[in-house]
Amino acid sequence: MARVREVLFSDGAMVLTDVDGSLIWARLLDTGNLFSKTQMGLEKRGKRMQNIETETTMVDMVHSSSSSSTLPATIPLKKKIGGWRAIKYILGNESFEKLASMSLIANMTVYLKTKYNMDGVRLVNVYSLWVGSSNLTSLAGAIISDGYLGRFHTLLFGSIASFLGMGTMTLTAAIPQLRPSACVDKFQCPHPVHWQLGVLYVALTLLAIGAGGIRPCNIAFGADQFDTRTEKGIAQMASFFNWWYFSFTVALVIALSVVVYVQTSVSWVVGYAIPTFCFVISITLFLIGRHTYIMIKPQGSDFVDLAKAIVAAFRKRNLTLDSASGYSLYDPPVPESDQHLQKLAHTHKFRCLEKAAVITDPSELDDHGKPKNNWRLCSVQQVEKLKLVIGLLPVWLAGIGFLIGMDQMGTFGVLQAIQMNKSIGSHFKVPPGWMGLSSMITLAIWIFIYERLFIPYTKKFSKKDRRFTMRQRINTGIVMGILCMIVGAIVEKKRRETALANKSFESPLSVAYLLPQYALSGLIEAFAAVALLEFFTKQLPESMRTFSGAIFFLSLSIASYLNSALVNVIHRVTGKNGNALWVGGQDLNQDRLENYFYIIAGIQALTFVYFNVFASRFLVINRSKDDEEGIEMAQAL
Repeated sequence: MARVREVLFSDGAMVLTDVDGSLIWARLLDTGNLFSKTQMGLEKRGKRMQNIETETTMVDMVHSSSSSSTLPATIPLKKKIGGWRAIKYILGNESFEKLASMSLIANMTVYLKTKYNMDGVRLVNVYSLWVGSSNLTSLAGAIISDGYLGRFHTLLFGSIASFLGMGTMTLTAAIPQLRPSACVDKFQCPHPVHWQLGVLYVALTLLAIGAGGIRPCNIAFGADQFDTRTEKGIAQMASFFNWWYFSFTVALVIALSVVVYVQTSVSWVVGYAIPTFCFVISITLFLIGRHTYIMIKPQGSDFVDLAKAIVAAFRKRNLTLDSASGYSLYDPPVPESDQHLQKLAHTHKFRCLEKAAVITDPSELDDHGKPKNNWRLCSVQQVEKLKLVIGLLPVWLAGIGFLIGMDQMGTFGVLQAIQMNKSIGSHFKVPPGWMGLSSMITLAIWIFIYERLFIPYTKKFSKKDRRFTMRQRINTGIVMGILCMIVGAIVEKKRRETALANKSFESPLSVAYLLPQYALSGLIEAFAAVALLEFFTKQLPESMRTFSGAIFFLSLSIASYLNSALVNVIHRVTGKNGNALWVGGQDLNQDRLENYFYIIAGIQALTFVYFNVFASRFLVINRSKDDEEGIEMAQAL
């Protein structure tokens, strides 16, 4: 199907162009004269044009009286480019942004511990609240992007905020007065004063705001550059995802190896100046390519639609739904512009929500048959979307349970590494921030084994593409989380015992003993976290893809907040009456971190029971209306 653009001028002229703005034909509406036509079979005025998909744009242009019967030689139309000409700038922006942000996240615990002299509780609070807020602002970013600013402006705003935050972090490293003075010894460390913490919190807040603008939009904006209604567009989209993950992986490896090493072993100033400069390059590349981007206008936010359905159902809460009531539902056809989207089947679960779509009075509709007040009357499709989201909640809650286990390695795992023997030979010490690489390597090895060895092997003998079910993957991930905490507790007990026996702050136990627990943490992500995101994506329709990513970020955010709250509760309870703290001291050798790990393992075990007894029942993927009609037809035959 040819894709063309129809442009109407205010003086009655009409021009038909292809998608890049090239003139195909033009005529005047008042005379019907055809100025140019092509082999596409376009006839004179009045002939029906078939197999042509048009976009109509109103353009104001004033002709002089002498030129009223002719069209200008050059027609000022904005070109629709996109494709790989735009993607190269988007990938460049994404690569440098990820290199900057990941180098900050990987080593934040070390920076707070060594430069701000934070004890365990304050460090976990600052880190967890920052990570949680970065994920929570992603939810706000998705709403703003879809409903108001669009992806380009949201990405640009997020990139600028991240640059300002990273620049402020660089200042905290470069100006000693912005930090507390160094520790006299391992146990006499001055705490930061309020205004020093204020500067740090401003930097972290800007970084969280920036993450909220970038995370929900980067992949989606790249996908906007391709027309997925064509085979070429679909192939280009698949290639784009491959290159996106390739650039992401390269940036991540450089961040976790080179930049983290510079921060720890060379200079924090240089180590933070590098990601700041990366943000400058990222923003510059993004702006250079602005004339090549396809910028889709905001179409409204799914979050707002869901809120409308909830409010409308609440307003009609006293309405009785039964077979004798004779009510009618507002269920308009899918607009022509959305014909490529599947229409959700009308289900009868959560029937109380259907009150939002009940037409109680014809006056609720205007002359065009549309609701006068969208907060009182919603469509059946909006109600069905809300039902789908409610159906996600049991599995979503289980996800929060096992994601708490993943959070531990970013804080307490790094604190363990700080107080262990990091030497390799006599001249090199492993930066604690490098421990996260073992999780990544484990994840990559498992994906290779699963995709290149396990699946081809099973397909060879069973003649079918057998994969682990979603339930099996989530269960496996939860079990890995339990094992991760148990192994971490055993290693921590051994680490503390050897440190106390040696009467030293750092244990002579090698940091390599932490590799198993980091590897298990990577498997939590490989099995359970990936399966959770896949479930959200498959359960919700294509029009809610941004929403599916946003609620995944929300689960990460809540897991971080709960982790912070749990640490504070355990710190207060175990520290009563002069008892030894389990967590929160300046020195892990004086804590009982292994007991905390056992508590997290217990939470994982409860999550396992909850998931299998209750939440796993909601893993059934909803079908579209077309799918259900096809199944019914097959059964009838």
